[in-house]
Amino acid sequence: MRRLVALNNPRMIQAFIDYMASQQIELQMMPEGEGMFALWLMDEQHLLEVEAELDRFLANPMDSKYSAASWQVAETRKARFRYRSPSLGAMVKAKAGPLTLVIMLLCSVIYLLQTFGLADAVFALLHFPAAAEQQWQLWRWVSHAVLHFSVLHIAFNLLWWWQLGGDLEQRLGTGKLLQLFVISAALSGVGQFMVHGANFGGLSGVVYALVGYVWIFGYRCPHKGLSLPKPIVAFMLVWLVLGYVQPFMAIGNTAHLVGLLAGMALAYLDSTKAKNQKAA
Repeated sequence: MRRLVALNNPRMIQAFIDYMASQQIELQMMPEGEGMFALWLMDEQHLLEVEAELDRFLANPMDSKYSAASWQVAETRKARFRYRSPSLGAMVKAKAGPLTLVIMLLCSVIYLLQTFGLADAVFALLHFPAAAEQQWQLWRWVSHAVLHFSVLHIAFNLLWWWQLGGDLEQRLGTGKLLQLFVISAALSGVGQFMVHGANFGGLSGVVYALVGYVWIFGYRCPHKGLSLPKPIVAFMLVWLVLGYVQPFMAIGNTAHLVGLLAGMALAYLDSTKAKNQKAA
């Protein structure tokens, strides 16, 4: 399954579903709350064809071919405006690529190991290199990102990783997400270590790198399909500032800031390259 778009007009969506049904391509409509309905493609082998037709439909939904299709399939339609809710697993998989899912699973397994009595052993194995002999244990430069220390900590990070990392992986590929993960984990870890030592962990430095990357890349190359709404950008920036001024929670503020800047820098480089290629 692949989620294509969300709209607030189910009758309009049904016209497109009917038209694609006439082309032997199955789509489904599912409610998402607040009056929004998502359009899902059942078989991803038709993705390019459906996305191209969807762009034409959104540009001219009143085209007669769509209304004609609704009349043609009306008699055979199994159910009219009956919407099925996708399973949680299907929703997670539909928005995430393989690396997004692997990191989510890895973080979850490691958190469970920490919860069930192995916290010290897991931390000792995965924390950022704190001693000279650990600097050549290369996994430590990124493995600190999969450590989490509370339910709120891991839930917040995995939610944003799934949302932003999933979008990026689907639009730009697994290789780009892996590059961003490794670079931002290493750089945010270095920054946090220099300020507070090695007693830290979590995916939030990488999450802020994703925020910075999607924000800048989406602004400079909107044709690539990545975007971050301004309210989300504002929320994440306010949360970053609050981390520096609130005295109650231990937050990896330096990791957040370095991750954000690293993501913005990579996005600027990649978007400049993409613009030059388009111009050529």
